[in-house]
Amino acid sequence: MTKRKILIVDDHPILRKGLALLINQEPDLIVSAEAEHAQMALESIEKDVPDMAIVDISLPGIDGIELIKELRLRHKDIPVLVVSMHDETLYAERSLRAGARGYIMKQEALDKVLVAVRKVLEGEIFVSERITTKMLEKFVSVEGVSQATSPMDLLSNRELTVFRLIGQGHKTRQIAERLHLSIKTVESYRAHIKDKLKLSDGTDLLKYAIQWVQSGH
Repeated sequence: MTKRKILIVDDHPILRKGLALLINQEPDLIVSAEAEHAQMALESIEKDVPDMAIVDISLPGIDGIELIKELRLRHKDIPVLVVSMHDETLYAERSLRAGARGYIMKQEALDKVLVAVRKVLEGEIFVSERITTKMLEKFVSVEGVSQATSPMDLLSNRELTVFRLIGQGHKTRQIAERLHLSIKTVESYRAHIKDKLKLSDGTDLLKYAIQWVQSGH
């Protein structure tokens, strides 16, 4: 039997090893490569093209959403499954819009990842019932009034990443280094976030971001 090759992209070695152990026990699947950041993943694919990729959202430098977009441009035949710690209600739709074929939260990964992997390999889309319902609700209006959106929906993918890092206590310089951006660019993102969320100053931004992260996002 020819095994289907899977690339795992995650900056947490323990999670990579755990997923690899689970997948490699299957007779028809094998983890052919692991990468801890996007550039490593792209270089790995140039050497050996996998049948699919498992990608985390939070990666140093280019984040998972941007990597998915890059893969769609360079290797559109490689389907992507996102396995992330982040709240699916916020990130699943963004991931699918970027080109992913599935989204699963890490808390559920051990139970559902093999089902999700096979669904994605078969060309299907895998998301939880909760997300399926939420996405359908966006297309259905009640008495002509569309469903209300979260303030976070106003933020771009990169702004959302910066906002999350602010809430985790990272300073502007630390965010710039992690995302491989200039300090000026991060300051520009901060300004855009304040405008979009109608926050008066940096203190309000920090408080809001911390509360948001602590609420489980």
